[in-house]
Amino acid sequence: MLELALKGSKRYYGWIAFLLVLIGIGFAAYVNQLMVGLKTTGMGRDVSWGFYISQLTYLVGLAASGVMIVLPNYFHSYKTNKHMVIFGEFMAIAACIMCLLFVIVDIGQPQRMMNMIFHPTPNSILFWDMIVINGYLFLNLLCGWTCLQADRQHLPHPKWVKPFIYTSIIWAFSIHTVTAFLYQGLPGRHYWLTAILAARFLASAFCAGPAILILVLLVTEKVTTFKMPKNALSTLVKIIMYAMCINMFFFLLEVFTSFYSNIPGHMHPLLYLFEHASAGLVTLMWTFIVFAAISITLLVTPRFRNNLKLLPWTLAMLIIATWLDKGLGLLIGGFNPTPFDTITPYWPTGKELLVSMMIYSIGALIVTVLFKIATEVKEEVGHSQKLDCGCSSEDGCTCTGEEAAAEA
Repeated sequence: MLELALKGSKRYYGWIAFLLVLIGIGFAAYVNQLMVGLKTTGMGRDVSWGFYISQLTYLVGLAASGVMIVLPNYFHSYKTNKHMVIFGEFMAIAACIMCLLFVIVDIGQPQRMMNMIFHPTPNSILFWDMIVINGYLFLNLLCGWTCLQADRQHLPHPKWVKPFIYTSIIWAFSIHTVTAFLYQGLPGRHYWLTAILAARFLASAFCAGPAILILVLLVTEKVTTFKMPKNALSTLVKIIMYAMCINMFFFLLEVFTSFYSNIPGHMHPLLYLFEHASAGLVTLMWTFIVFAAISITLLVTPRFRNNLKLLPWTLAMLIIATWLDKGLGLLIGGFNPTPFDTITPYWPTGKELLVSMMIYSIGALIVTVLFKIATEVKEEVGHSQKLDCGCSSEDGCTCTGEEAAAEA
């Protein structure tokens, strides 16, 4: 099926060329980092994790989000979104690869990364994080490619792949849980030292991840013949709504526990992020609160939630809010104040951002190629071509007469 990625319009090849240029620019910055060392980044003795690891944390959530489509289809026989499953699996593949790349660039001497395999340390959470991310990547590659190949040949999915699919569903919860253990297992970092951190990670993953997937699929609809079934889209948006509400509820629990208990170690990181940090960081953290409140308000209101013109903006605000919280604030707040009650300001350098741009461009390239293959196969077999009312042409219209007329 790889030959399907070699056929495309000028716009398709232009997009590929643009991503390759960004990858080249970022790779030049990474080569400089290899030659000079990690001093090109904003990290140091007190802030030993930086922008790279915070992006790993956020992208693990994107990888785990595919389960929000796969689980209803296989555990609850919710077949409305069956043609979207492959896109969730392919998005997880790209996210896992980006996670691994962020680990590689964070290592000062990447040639030593195989030591984790040659000299395993099962008592380390890092070892198990490597296992779960690579394992989830393998499971999605195996299940996604096998099922898509069967669809192209008009064959039922092989029975032997079902156990791997069910394993991947359970595995999805493990990758974010183990990543959370990396943080909450450090006793000197009060902002991370909470038993609810893994639950916060999962809640943010199950709202931000599907939101990113929907935005990518909306773009896919614009440039291909694939269409999301309206009912499946509506259900996924409701899942995002509940997950975001739970995510912010967990955050407020942390705020209440920190200030009502009046424990300095738990209060100071929040005070630093929202009051005492640099003006830019404080502004970004309050932007997180405002965008989270606006996105929740729009999602819980049916009139706004079902407005397809407003939905992309709502999801964009939700993604920005969750990224500011988990992709930036979580790491900086964990390191400040330090265990010695001092402040070591951290901000990613330009070269860190260029290297990160390279990895995100690689992820976008992988998504582009895999989604191109998937949409070509869907077009060949006639899957998920939307009717005027928004329902799947294969499964038939499920709207009432009034709904269909209104949509038309």
